[in-house]
Amino acid sequence: MSTDTAVLLPPACSDPALSPAAAPASWAEAGTSAYRRISLALFLAGFATFSLLYCVQPLLPLFAADFHIGAATSAMALSLSTGCLAFAILVAGALSENLGRRSLMFASMALAAGLNLAASMTPDWHGLLVARALEGLVLGGVPAVAMAYLAEEIHPAGLGRAMGLYVGGTAFGGMIGRVGMSMLTDLYSWRTALAVVSVVDLLAAIGFLLLLPPSRHFVRRRQFRLAGHFRTWGQQLRHRGLPWLFAIGFLVMGMFVTVYNYAGFRLMQAPFNLSQTAIGLIFSAYLFGIVASSTAGIHADRHGRAPVLLTGIALAALGVLLTLSASVVLVIGGVVLLTIGFFVAHSVASSWVGRLGGQSKGHAASLYLLAYYLGSSVLGASGGWFWEHAGWPAVAAFALLLLALALVAALVLRRRGE
Repeated sequence: MSTDTAVLLPPACSDPALSPAAAPASWAEAGTSAYRRISLALFLAGFATFSLLYCVQPLLPLFAADFHIGAATSAMALSLSTGCLAFAILVAGALSENLGRRSLMFASMALAAGLNLAASMTPDWHGLLVARALEGLVLGGVPAVAMAYLAEEIHPAGLGRAMGLYVGGTAFGGMIGRVGMSMLTDLYSWRTALAVVSVVDLLAAIGFLLLLPPSRHFVRRRQFRLAGHFRTWGQQLRHRGLPWLFAIGFLVMGMFVTVYNYAGFRLMQAPFNLSQTAIGLIFSAYLFGIVASSTAGIHADRHGRAPVLLTGIALAALGVLLTLSASVVLVIGGVVLLTIGFFVAHSVASSWVGRLGGQSKGHAASLYLLAYYLGSSVLGASGGWFWEHAGWPAVAAFALLLLALALVAALVLRRRGE
């Protein structure tokens, strides 16, 4: 049977988390070959998505200099991609209910790698922005579909850990996208660095295609009814818990991208005066995010989601406060802490969405990721205004405000017992 062919099960069995009668052997459980293959394939998907999206982030100061634009304008190379991705996720999540998960994810990864390669060869700023916007559009086929696939195929007892490994892949991709780009740019040029990342991610897409097993619980919907999708999204927006999770994704991602977007501008100035490579190495803090996301999933499965989510938000806030220091050691410590906090919060929130999504996990995941990437695009770009008008203290205050709002949403979820 083709790996893209859905197994047509009764509707009650399409959601393993809600179907106790389903045979446990039909789920991929921790320790099995299927679980390892799924985890590695989705790790590669997360790696490719985030390395393609965020490989331009350390280049923002270079874009500003090369194209004679401001800091906030240079951030459009990232915010356009994530903004287009946010809306593409809604369409991709709906289409995946008809087309299948695996083929859509692979096509998205491969096309995005090709567009990133085109961006590396584009001679003018507006052409680069067009390529980056199209890249965001095609990448929409990965994130929402990946979350839905995991929620459908992984045994509920191990879903938190598997989601944590997927988020760990995004962390690793984000790190390589930043650190690798910075080092390659210092050695060669930013155009060469973009091209290398594109080729690496095309290979990741091929590895994903070879590893991911066939779906067992996906039920293909033969007809595309737009009204039905809107009705489902409307129901989820009226859910007791899901909108608060969407808000958390929007806010914590906005905080994270704001800090990472403009930290490079600050660290290249006095009193730090760091090189591109040195700044890129600071973003190795993503390694801590890889560990934190996996660990957060395990602890959420054992001890409950709300306490782990609140801990992640608190760690991120402490990290932002440390970045206000004039000591490079404390700034690095702050970046590490806020990275850990962000990935803990995102890992828990994304697995929580999978649990509350019911029989429309793809729709719930697409709404969460719409909010998540809108946070990256809108809030991340807005941070440039604070940097240009009042410097780093204003950027940090903006980030802390976002975390305070995320804390309120997390406390509401805990009180409601979702």
